[in-house]
Amino acid sequence: MNISYPLIIDGGLSNVLEQQGFDLNHKLWSAKLLATNPEAIMEAHTSYLEAGAQCIITSSYQASIKGFMEIGLDRPGAENLMLKSVAIAEKAVQNFMTSAIASSKLLIAASIGPYGAYLADGSEYRGNYGVSDEVLKTFHQEKIQLLDQTNVDFFACETIPSLQEAKVLSAILEQTQKSAWISFSCQDESHLNDGTPIEEAASIFANHSNVFALGINCTAPRFVSKSIKKIKAIAGQKKIVVYPNSGEVYDPETKTWSGLSDPIVFGKMANEWLSVGAEIIGGCCRIGPDHIRNTYKFMDK
Repeated sequence: MNISYPLIIDGGLSNVLEQQGFDLNHKLWSAKLLATNPEAIMEAHTSYLEAGAQCIITSSYQASIKGFMEIGLDRPGAENLMLKSVAIAEKAVQNFMTSAIASSKLLIAASIGPYGAYLADGSEYRGNYGVSDEVLKTFHQEKIQLLDQTNVDFFACETIPSLQEAKVLSAILEQTQKSAWISFSCQDESHLNDGTPIEEAASIFANHSNVFALGINCTAPRFVSKSIKKIKAIAGQKKIVVYPNSGEVYDPETKTWSGLSDPIVFGKMANEWLSVGAEIIGGCCRIGPDHIRNTYKFMDK
């Protein structure tokens, strides 16, 4: 896979959609707009491309076959809606390419969110699902196998909070055509949300033939630099991917955030993450186009 590094990826999708005026207090979160307002998702993707993102992540984070069927779709309808997340991202890239000069190929990553995103109860911040490996395997496999047949460049297996889920994904990704990055969600600089030492989780993928990058996302920015060093010590030749949240506090019951976020501070921190080994950088919840734009402003050239 021919990728130029450092690679700048996008930020949070939901915060841009909320700024457009959409209420995402729904079990499917931003994925509900796949059915009701795909144009809004495309506009959000475009805002990141205009900010300088070289890779956008599809709106399939909280999307799942099971979740779509629970709101009344049959399986073909659920699958079509999942595939729509890719089509929207492709159209955003195509439209942007016709109206702007891109210095490098623009990439699309298919979002593979954690099982906790489907539960929509905040359990991805704890990692304590209380389900078997087989349940997790079935849940992830049907989505990954479907998206493996699309034209996305790779998978973004993101916000992975537990060793159990990491192991399940490792086995599934051994069988895919496309490669993937794995990004863990962490409670501090040393542990996944379920308490697993980050080195133990990273070691599962250190020699994985189909995983090209390891890192963290949906984690407070203050933990990132030390986490990079810990992962890099285990990751071998893998690239390091980081896209933290803004450090604000999320309430899973009201699906709201509290606190403030500074794009300039984020840009300066992104430069620090590059200096300690990150090669793929972007943002997660509450990180918007202005934050991505500032990764360039403060980046060492």
